[in-house]
Amino acid sequence: MTSPQTPDSAAAPTAQTRPTSQAGPTAQTNPTPTSAPVAKKVAHKRTHHGHTFVDDYEWLREKDSPEVIAHLEAENAWTEAQTASLEGLRSAIFTEIKTRIKETDMSVPNRRGNHWYFSRTKAGLDYGISVRVPVANPDDWTPPEVGEDPLPGEEVVFDSNVAADGHEFFSLGTFSLTEDGRYLLYGVDYTGDERYTLRLRDLSTGEDLDDTIEGTFAGASIDPAGRYIFYTTIDDAWRPEKVWRHAIGSDSTDDACIFHEPDERFFVGAGFSRSHKYLFVVTGSKTTTGFWSIPVDDLEAQPREVWPRVEGVEYSVEHAVIGGEDRFLITHNRDRADFDLVDVPAENPSGTGGRPVLAEVEGLRLEDVDAFSGFLALSYRRGGFARVGTVELDPTGSESPFSSLHELPFDRETGTLGLAGNPEFDQTGVRLVFTSMSTPSVVYQHSVTDGTDTILKRQPVLGSVDLGRYTESLEWATAEDGTRIPISLVHRSDLVAPGRPAPLVLYGYGSYEASMDPYFSVARLSLLDRGVVFAIAHVRGGGEMGRHWYDQGKTLSKKNTFTDFIAAARHLVDEDWTRPDRLVATGGSAGGLLMGAVANMAPDLFAGISAHVPFVDALTSILMPELPLTVIEWEEWGDPLHDPEVYEYMRSYSPYENVTAGSHPKILAVTSLNDTRVLYVEPAKWVAKLREVGAEVLLKTEMTAGHGGVSGRYDSWKETAFEFAWILDVLGRSEVEIAP
Repeated sequence: MTSPQTPDSAAAPTAQTRPTSQAGPTAQTNPTPTSAPVAKKVAHKRTHHGHTFVDDYEWLREKDSPEVIAHLEAENAWTEAQTASLEGLRSAIFTEIKTRIKETDMSVPNRRGNHWYFSRTKAGLDYGISVRVPVANPDDWTPPEVGEDPLPGEEVVFDSNVAADGHEFFSLGTFSLTEDGRYLLYGVDYTGDERYTLRLRDLSTGEDLDDTIEGTFAGASIDPAGRYIFYTTIDDAWRPEKVWRHAIGSDSTDDACIFHEPDERFFVGAGFSRSHKYLFVVTGSKTTTGFWSIPVDDLEAQPREVWPRVEGVEYSVEHAVIGGEDRFLITHNRDRADFDLVDVPAENPSGTGGRPVLAEVEGLRLEDVDAFSGFLALSYRRGGFARVGTVELDPTGSESPFSSLHELPFDRETGTLGLAGNPEFDQTGVRLVFTSMSTPSVVYQHSVTDGTDTILKRQPVLGSVDLGRYTESLEWATAEDGTRIPISLVHRSDLVAPGRPAPLVLYGYGSYEASMDPYFSVARLSLLDRGVVFAIAHVRGGGEMGRHWYDQGKTLSKKNTFTDFIAAARHLVDEDWTRPDRLVATGGSAGGLLMGAVANMAPDLFAGISAHVPFVDALTSILMPELPLTVIEWEEWGDPLHDPEVYEYMRSYSPYENVTAGSHPKILAVTSLNDTRVLYVEPAKWVAKLREVGAEVLLKTEMTAGHGGVSGRYDSWKETAFEFAWILDVLGRSEVEIAP
């Protein structure tokens, strides 16, 4: 529930992959079922604040129970039987996706130290292959042109195909290199439960060393000089709580805990600055952060607090060198909800000597700053869209060393601009990526000194696709309280006519201040080419319009997320974009909570609902502090365990507890057995309750996956094809041939 899902899992790359040779987890050898599974009822009473809820399906929480596994497998068999007629459509969509994506491809090289690093994908292989070539000289900042043939001096750094061989699931969670490029620290997860095993490889020999550390969280780091490894471990509730220092070459039982966060509301992590001068330890809850620094030249020193941790204050820290002096750039909300940016002396960050970086911040939601030797790159939001700007640094160390903010423009009404891999402190330009609903991503290099832009790569779309036929637009719905809700849409202009209702898929998320920015999807073309409109409702609870957008969609204002989505759907109906019988809603994780809520609140507005790893038994989970990640969630949803008002509020919308008899849209729920964020039991219980009241509902459980679902690009495309085929069937478009 803490990690948003992308609207279309095939649209963005994932580190989680799975061999194509493996059979899908739902393959069945049993006879085809003739009726839907009916879960038995075992009354379980839950009493809080004078209220008792009888939960008949709580027994499904026993993950190790053969009876529970048998029930999930029976649900899988029923889902397979009910969708068997769509096999041809699924196969067609999979082929469309596969045909349009360049299977043998390569990324744009990024410089790290004395090498250019990039990845290759090869047709027939699920996994990326990380490779590198030496830089021509220290001043070489122009990435080499990469083709399908190896470059001179190219060597394999890490082949995930080899690492994943023989495993049904594979996730690469750490990929950290020393400054000289000799050592690679990598972390692997073979179950999907987000516990990684760290290993250290000597790239000069290709051999793994004896340094192996089990049970770590993602995102460990090796010190630039190759002396230490810093990693994080998880408590029983799957919360990252401790940072450890491991001396390379020593036994892991001798590792030192350098930081422990006892407060269950906080995650803890650690990582090195881009300048390689500091290690930062960071703790974060939903509303409060703290940073500690350790100089790289004394990594056994005690962490020093940057700013005192103050309840309700969030801040992040970036190291910069300004006028020859070490400074910390701090993005914070101490005085402004949408954040300010100051720079302070690294030696005394809490004392005097701080100064503002930007003269004017009105209208901006500052999100992050990246420091380089000669300039800063700022990520922020303006007018609902992600933007990037640069600030040049005066090398003389003047009292006002910062230039004014220069926003990097794009010539579209809508779109998303972000930073794209900028690991080197001394690089002379900044790499960016632009995309929109109708524009495949474009990676380009922006020169800060002369303002020129050099395109490095355009996302390839194969199969003679005419991108000019796809039209995007921005609509504004009006919520119950008068708030205007933006909706991004894309469709084929030759298949969707103004004023003629079309089949439409509406995606929503609306939690954790996560912004669901417009993006291009190759897989989505299979919907658009069958005359379907795809839309994203940018509802409150996300961060699209600034911090207030988030604040108005959390805790005791959470229902705004649901009513915003319903308002967006009604707007699209009222404006003749679609009709209720031609409208399918989709969302995952916390967006799955949104799906469950609108299924109860406005069932007649949707023909179908597709929910991925849906957080639909929210109240039960947030009442159980022993569950993974529950306590840290109290600042997002409220604390129903101790606060009766929060309990009653969550009880009024938690989808599972509000299922009632009556009409329901068709529902597809997809979950994973090893998910540690939204446990499989939530959709399993929800489906059992929905079926009890006569809803037409399907449950698909991936038996060897985690929160991200199936892994591997080919299996991911198959899963997308499965969902799209179901959606098209609900929309009455399963027999429609793809338009040329």
